[in-house]
Amino acid sequence: MIFETYLRYLRGVRHYSEQTLRAYTEDLSKYRGYLEKEQLDPLAADTVCARRFISGLSGQGLSKTTVNRILSAMNGFYNWLRKNGYTEINPFENIRSLKKNRDLPDYLFEQEIDLLLSLTDSGFAGLRDRFILELLYSTGCRVSEAASINITDIDFKDRSVRVHGKGGKERIVYLGKKAFECLREYLPLKNIRTDKDDNDAANALLINLRGRRLTQRGISLIVEKYVRKSGIPKNVSPHTFRHSFATHLVDNGADIRIVQEMLGHESLSTTQIYTHMGIERLRDVYKQAHPHAGNISGKAGFNGAKK
Repeated sequence: MIFETYLRYLRGVRHYSEQTLRAYTEDLSKYRGYLEKEQLDPLAADTVCARRFISGLSGQGLSKTTVNRILSAMNGFYNWLRKNGYTEINPFENIRSLKKNRDLPDYLFEQEIDLLLSLTDSGFAGLRDRFILELLYSTGCRVSEAASINITDIDFKDRSVRVHGKGGKERIVYLGKKAFECLREYLPLKNIRTDKDDNDAANALLINLRGRRLTQRGISLIVEKYVRKSGIPKNVSPHTFRHSFATHLVDNGADIRIVQEMLGHESLSTTQIYTHMGIERLRDVYKQAHPHAGNISGKAGFNGAKK
């Protein structure tokens, strides 16, 4: 049948992976089942048929991401049919993808940041770990940026750090007072522990217990360690500190364009999610604190109100 011919094309000509082929097979199977139920020929399907199929997927409770993936598969299938002369139309080409809700990222409250910092021990490892947590929260660095910082990137006079972001772009971030104090305690111990035969380790700001540059994975494991110890019921990663950094700045009145610059975002729209997070937080506080708050959903509802 035409579906099997298309799948052979994806395997033999496009060289799709087995995982991708399984996804296409599953998506085409859903469409095939729909056509058989409606007693329709795939080559005779029109836009009405296509819209009913997509609408039915949504009604099955499938996520918007899954529905959009199936829609993309259908477009690929019919574009191939049209290109090879099987049909003249693609009934799916004018159907728009479902608009996905933008999930708000997890962030830590200030008390949770303080809790994590309080769990670090004394000695080299504990002091280094505390500095890592302070660095991530104080600067909003990505974990890749933190791992690549060299000591020469730090200006000790104004407590600034030059970080190398995406696309090789550089920007300046700042160490808060607590982070800077922790840095001054950490560096002497770092110099003692550094592998003297490793030039990169000598330049690196963060090193592991073997005296080599600490990797992104190493930083992630350190963060995971303290999250487990804290019992904080959130999915916390180094990137969560970046979200917390931005959220707390916006909550405390920082200009969104300044926050954009600090985060190294090219587009302001990427940064504006943190203004939405602030609104969500205000709503939650209102619901919990105001005695007449009732059930607040974020939408004004006066239907049926008496005049």
